[in-house]
Amino acid sequence: MTDYTLHYAPDNASLIIRLALEAQGVAYDTCLVDRAAQGQSAPAYRALNPHGLIPALQTPDGPLFETGAILLWLADRHGGLAPAATDATRADFLKWLFFVANTVHPALRMLFYPEKYVGVDDAAQDALHTTVTQALQTHLRRLEDRAAADTLPLALALYLAPLLRWCALYPRNRDRGWFDLRATPHLHALCARVETLPCTAAAQTAEGLGPTPFTAPHLATPPIGSAT
Repeated sequence: MTDYTLHYAPDNASLIIRLALEAQGVAYDTCLVDRAAQGQSAPAYRALNPHGLIPALQTPDGPLFETGAILLWLADRHGGLAPAATDATRADFLKWLFFVANTVHPALRMLFYPEKYVGVDDAAQDALHTTVTQALQTHLRRLEDRAAADTLPLALALYLAPLLRWCALYPRNRDRGWFDLRATPHLHALCARVETLPCTAAAQTAEGLGPTPFTAPHLATPPIGSAT
């Protein structure tokens, strides 16, 4: 037993937390949330995350949910991911962390699960897709500018690389031509850097991410569980 249990599904937002735990060298256990069986809606999981979203992290301080909150908590508890609270660069880190967690990540959720926002009407989903992809292009340009200005803290790099992976892969039933990682060379370099890290090697094995999970991603082939 360890102090932490990561409730995860392969190639879901829990990947971000797995990368962070591995990068920090923190021991943790895992518990698969079986998405194919709607495990995220099971009462036992809802007791950890009442919103039914993945991930949840069990800790000695109680269960945590929300990817950005878990990252920040781990950064402050164990170090190595982000500037300390007294560091002069902390404010910059926080504003970009919350931009990614509160703006970029929710936009991707709207893109991947349009029926949760506008129902099953095709025209409504098409309109949402257009609106969200236009917004995401603006968001990514701003992140490209920030990445060009200075190296991003590790917590942000570990958050962004999976998000950029999913832009290239999902949704499977729609044209993804709006996204080209090569159009943002500094974000491409960020993804390439994250691919070289030992934490990524561990995640590749655990979740079947393939040899180039962020710069040239393919659908995951996990040893257990399902990404969708």
